[in-house]
Amino acid sequence: MSIERLSKARIIGENTRIEFKRAGGKIEDDTYQTVCSFLNRFGGDIYLGALDDGTIIGVPEKAAPDMVKNFIAMVGNPDALSPTAYIEPQIFVYEGKTIIHIRVPLSPDVHTFKKVAYDRVGDADVRIKSTNQIAEMYIRKHDIFTEHRVYKYVAEDDLRLDLLPRIRQMAANRLINHPWNKMSDVELLRSAGLYGEDKATGDKGYLLAAVMLLGKDDVIRSVVPAYRTDALLRKVNVDRYDDRLIVQTNLIESYELLTGFAEKHLWDKFYLEDDARISLRNAISREILANTLVHREFTSSYMAKFVIERDRMYTENANRAASDNPITPANFEPNPKNPIVSSFFRNIGLADELGSGTIKLFKYVFRYSGKEPQMLDGDIFRAIVPLDDSYSFDAHLGEAEIKTRSKTSKH
Repeated sequence: MSIERLSKARIIGENTRIEFKRAGGKIEDDTYQTVCSFLNRFGGDIYLGALDDGTIIGVPEKAAPDMVKNFIAMVGNPDALSPTAYIEPQIFVYEGKTIIHIRVPLSPDVHTFKKVAYDRVGDADVRIKSTNQIAEMYIRKHDIFTEHRVYKYVAEDDLRLDLLPRIRQMAANRLINHPWNKMSDVELLRSAGLYGEDKATGDKGYLLAAVMLLGKDDVIRSVVPAYRTDALLRKVNVDRYDDRLIVQTNLIESYELLTGFAEKHLWDKFYLEDDARISLRNAISREILANTLVHREFTSSYMAKFVIERDRMYTENANRAASDNPITPANFEPNPKNPIVSSFFRNIGLADELGSGTIKLFKYVFRYSGKEPQMLDGDIFRAIVPLDDSYSFDAHLGEAEIKTRSKTSKH
């Protein structure tokens, strides 16, 4: 995927969403300025190891892993990038050279690097000094993302702060020495972008994202009364259901409840990948359930669903569509619907970087059922996974073909 994106980027050249950077053994401040400007504008792709005209020169192969670790630490440090962002660069080889690809999402926040805001204008990162320009950026982002809506009367007592020790541990499991482990509760919430200001009204407070991620149940019902996920099993009694679970709690515990429902009712199949056993059931349910929780439009009255039937399972949720085309690994373009919530889930290891989750879903569904899933964008987003309890990937493919497919899936 990164190889194809770089090939296209070299044809297009540097612009509002593409930047090439020469890099030695470390990442310089101008790269973080570009990260900041991309976060503040439309997002984009940064390629370390290329000249301005797209000529590939590479980065030192042995230095690349430490460069990635230092990058993750820097963008997670509130003294450097504020609010922080979770961005995980990818290392790959292109034309025999080592390249680092940094995919920067569009953010609902206005970010600063070392206390300076940057915006992307053409192929340049421009320092923003005018308070009017900064206010315009806040207003533009507020109109796009409802998760950024400010609730000035929501206080810490309205949030499940008892979940934060577990969240810190999950973040540490994802990234050793994660910055959240050294922060107080309030510092963590603000570092995660859960507290903000409405520049149109001047109101300050916790955002809808904070309520959805950590709100107490009564607070969530007060803010978004229609929010819930209806999980149904329909294998015998297809007119009604065999089992049902209505989930109306915070997104962290909603994820755990829904994955538990999947584990209870789906046949588990193990797959050997690089000598590691993978539970296909858990890998697939993790992807579609994280997607339906993280990327839904929370303010909609449409009730989200997770349904398991004899020959398929599917999720449905309200959506702000980017297109009306089916999503595949070939045409997928990262388009975070709720960047704050998405980043929080990635920080604690419950979701992957945008794009990689789609690739994994297609790969693992094929091994689980012998067919491909469907991901249908629209006002209602639908993810449909075919089911076949009798299907065995190992029985349908010889060992040589399994290895070939496994290698192919990595590129």
